[in-house]
Amino acid sequence: MKELTNTILMIRPVSFRMNEETAVNNYYQQDPEHLSAQEIQNKALKEFDDFVSKLREHGVNVIVVEDRPETNTPDSIFPNNWISFHYDGKVGVYPMFAENRRLERREDILDLLEEKGFIIEQIIDYSSAEEEGVFLEATGSIVLDRENRIAYCALSARADEDLFIEFCEDFEYTPVIFHAYQTVNGKRKLIYHTNVMMAITQKNLIVCLDCIDDKKEKKNFIDHVINSGKKILEITEEQVEHFAGNMLQVLDGNNKPLTVMSQAAFDSLSPDQLRILENEATLLSSDLSTIETCGGGSARCMMAEVFLNVNDLK
Repeated sequence: MKELTNTILMIRPVSFRMNEETAVNNYYQQDPEHLSAQEIQNKALKEFDDFVSKLREHGVNVIVVEDRPETNTPDSIFPNNWISFHYDGKVGVYPMFAENRRLERREDILDLLEEKGFIIEQIIDYSSAEEEGVFLEATGSIVLDRENRIAYCALSARADEDLFIEFCEDFEYTPVIFHAYQTVNGKRKLIYHTNVMMAITQKNLIVCLDCIDDKKEKKNFIDHVINSGKKILEITEEQVEHFAGNMLQVLDGNNKPLTVMSQAAFDSLSPDQLRILENEATLLSSDLSTIETCGGGSARCMMAEVFLNVNDLK
């Protein structure tokens, strides 16, 4: 079972801004009032292009698709929230909390991947759940340990328990369910996406255990991690706010692990934490400050991993 892939899909933004529809429960978003909409888009575009360049310099196969200006999709830069790709040819398509994010789903992207030789065997589309007000935002809501077939999910307005269990049955994962919180104005509020407070590498599970308030849920979480053979690398709530939980490990051009994060995440890590991560993989960081501030997401959210097999004839 492949834990890592060398191929990722990224969407190049054309109308990036702070999305007012997602800000209701994404407490990481902030509105930089001193910048115009065009300045925000320009800064985000530069951060995106620089990030892609760094990934490609390390031999990562980055498939970049241009966003469509006519759809007015400010969060299209985060494709991992609406689609997931799996080694057995399955593709998941997911229901989105914000109405204007639903326009991000694009069949032409699947057509493009098939043109490039990727083999899609089955599309499992959960998006009709939106009609019932039920949501599950792909690998934002679900963090996958692909090697050990474990799926972690912090329940929230964007992660429905029943739909998550249905996903686990369809894709053959063991579900680990919990609630994760952050402190907002002195109150504990649910974290909107699981991949903000935890990430998985080949050897480690990076997580803020302080976000899991319920003792039984925390014990169940830890037990699953230990039984999977991975080591727990704890991060703090403050580091979560700097997107240290929003990492992704991919393969570089030499089939070696590359752990990718934002510069803010990198800068927030202690020397000991960095040493653990560097012992396992090369680290790549890039400035994503505008994207993080306005979008409330970071490096991992921008990358949709493509695990599909490739037709050798193409």
